Amino acid sequence: MRRCTRRIATVVSAVTAPLLLSLSLSATPAHAATHNPIVFVHGISSDASSWDDWIADFKADGYSASELDAWTYSWSQSNVTTAQQLATEIQRVLKATGASKVDLVTHSMGALSARYYLKNLGGTAYVDDFVSAAGVNHGTTTAAWCAWLYTSCAQMNTGSSFLTALNSGDETPGSVAYASYWSNCDDALTPDTTAILSGATNVEVGCISHTDMNNDYGVYGQVRDFVR
Repeated sequence: MRRCTRRIATVVSAVTAPLLLSLSLSATPAHAATHNPIVFVHGISSDASSWDDWIADFKADGYSASELDAWTYSWSQSNVTTAQQLATEIQRVLKATGASKVDLVTHSMGALSARYYLKNLGGTAYVDDFVSAAGVNHGTTTAAWCAWLYTSCAQMNTGSSFLTALNSGDETPGSVAYASYWSNCDDALTPDTTAILSGATNVEVGCISHTDMNNDYGVYGQVRDFVR
């Protein structure tokens, strides 16, 4: 009888062990991200392709394609509309990757919709790190050329009601880590210091053109280290 009992126990063990192992493995999210996914937000007169160089750099440094989301939006529309679309895009990325938060990396006008999302749409709950590269954070007088054509451009014009509201109170809300990288010879930002955010890590990167700020490898290295 004892021999029979041992044989039954052996059979049960052989059957249940793989089942328990399978159950324990299935409890792990299938698409859990290795890093925080990065959502890239381009600026005016641009699209997702403006991030091609940095996307390649992040991949070379170990990020997977699913962790790097460069998306295109209609840059002529209100930055408020873009912020609402960004909120939807971030939720899509979180669901696809299994991550709980993303990092936001922005260029130029892209900083405005991203900051609106953080301040007014509950974005601080879903963002770990925020990066502004040549961000038009306090406006620029050069926007006057297109302010009468596009809502987005009027909003980034120095002294606009949009910017006044965006920069009122805390410029870096929540527990998000903020960084702003700016050039001392950026012809698109007048003055250059408009990029500086109160409460952020503000880094002057030297003389780099506005359009090169989000594909320069030296700036990339600093951004990579900040979000990691």
